[in-house]
Amino acid sequence: MQAEVVVSGQAEAEVSEQTIYDIKRWAARKARERARIARWDLDAAVFLFVILIIVIILLFKNIGIEIVAPVAIFGLVMVWLMGWRRGSKLYAGFYEEELAKLMRELSAMEEREKKKEKVEKKTLEEIIEETVQRALHERW
Repeated sequence: MQAEVVVSGQAEAEVSEQTIYDIKRWAARKARERARIARWDLDAAVFLFVILIIVIILLFKNIGIEIVAPVAIFGLVMVWLMGWRRGSKLYAGFYEEELAKLMRELSAMEEREKKKEKVEKKTLEEIIEETVQRALHERW
């Protein structure tokens, strides 16, 4: 009997580790999606329009492409770096948020299962107690 308990305890630990791994993977995916969506905001769009305006002004002033191209490339690289940095910060925050939410859901689910087991256990104990009470009452 005790060997069975040890095996089931190991099985529970493996299931728990797998569940935690799945939760972390799910949280990472949700955080990545949310960060990708929020990466580009109004600031990036305004900055891109400013770069576009600067490039157009430089071209109308008959400035050579040797100067205009690096300005445009610099602007695009800056927007990309700004978006990448913002995305990585958002990812970290979203990951923590999703992980905490999923862990709360897991613990709530475990609590519900424990309460259900206690209710089932109490009802079994109550049934046994009632049967014993009836048997004692019949003897008297």
